[in-house]
Amino acid sequence: MTTTRHIAHLDMDAFYASVELLRYPELRGQPVVIGGGRNATPETLADGTRRFKRLRDYAGRGVVTTSTYEARALGVFSAMGMMKAAQLAPDAILLPTDFDSYRHYSRLFKEAVATFTTQIENRGIDEIYIDLTDLPGDPAETAARIKQAVRDATALSCSISVAPNKLLAKIGSELDKPDGLTILTPADIPLRIWPLPVRKVNGIGPKANEKLAAIGIETVGDLARADPEILQARFGRTYSAWLLEVAQGFDERPVVVSSEPKSMSRETTFERDLHARHDRAELSATFTDLCTRVADDLRRKGYEGRTVGIKLRYNDFSTVTRDLTVPFPTADATEIRRAATECLKRVPLDRRLRLLGVRVTALLPAGSEVAEPQSVQGELPFAAD
Repeated sequence: MTTTRHIAHLDMDAFYASVELLRYPELRGQPVVIGGGRNATPETLADGTRRFKRLRDYAGRGVVTTSTYEARALGVFSAMGMMKAAQLAPDAILLPTDFDSYRHYSRLFKEAVATFTTQIENRGIDEIYIDLTDLPGDPAETAARIKQAVRDATALSCSISVAPNKLLAKIGSELDKPDGLTILTPADIPLRIWPLPVRKVNGIGPKANEKLAAIGIETVGDLARADPEILQARFGRTYSAWLLEVAQGFDERPVVVSSEPKSMSRETTFERDLHARHDRAELSATFTDLCTRVADDLRRKGYEGRTVGIKLRYNDFSTVTRDLTVPFPTADATEIRRAATECLKRVPLDRRLRLLGVRVTALLPAGSEVAEPQSVQGELPFAAD
């Protein structure tokens, strides 16, 4: 006899923005956009109140990291260019990102869920899958208790969907946001899943969405009723078969409890293009910070890496990468910076830069003893004319 699976997808509600509202509760109910640089930090006035920057005052080419639901109602969403967002919501509050805080609250909510079960698949800083199949009691009641535990641990809300598989659980967690609790069964597919746009299915990207629209397929229901031969002609045998399966709500993927990361990286896009010689001090400080943050990530998660790499994007949007394999695995900021500097010496620095990144790959679990971090210093080859 086949056991009915109960898979939950937990998604924190407007996670970064919600963390910021804990810090600035006076902004609740207002359109708030996260993604400004340090110059978006609020000013504390003499009377203790705060003066916040407005989106209309932003100048640069950054992108929106996230936004509150009030800002989303005005058309501002993540990954949107900040200047475009300023046109849509000029009076929205602008705040800088604080990834250290977001990672802190991510750990808190995941630790809260882990008190219920270890059957958790980590999908990012703000979402996880949970296999509830073998837990006693009603899955809906368990999901409600998990939601409360997350709120108790973080003071934040999340949305959870419980379904027979990961595909439906992922879709379901978006249906009743924010603070939603959604239960989906196969009987709900025609009523709740088929009316949705096909882009709501994880795995149907923008290009596939355009190709489906070109043959009149706009909803999941349209896809479920599509001619298999037409799909195969457009998408090939493997992907077309997958499209038909997901349209019917089929998904046999297990919850993967542990997975080893392949790399860890940090990168930043500059507010303005920086010159290797004229902006050497700023570039050097940013480079050092990226190396230090990658090293911190590695040490916190218990990994070392054999290969250090850099990523540069020039002002013409061309991108170059370079890698260097070091003699021994490392999570030390000084060693990472030294190797990354060697990589920098192998790229032309004769154009202005819009992005700089550092990564460590070929990861291995760290040894039982890890050296204490050293101060990160040294000269960089940011001096080309």
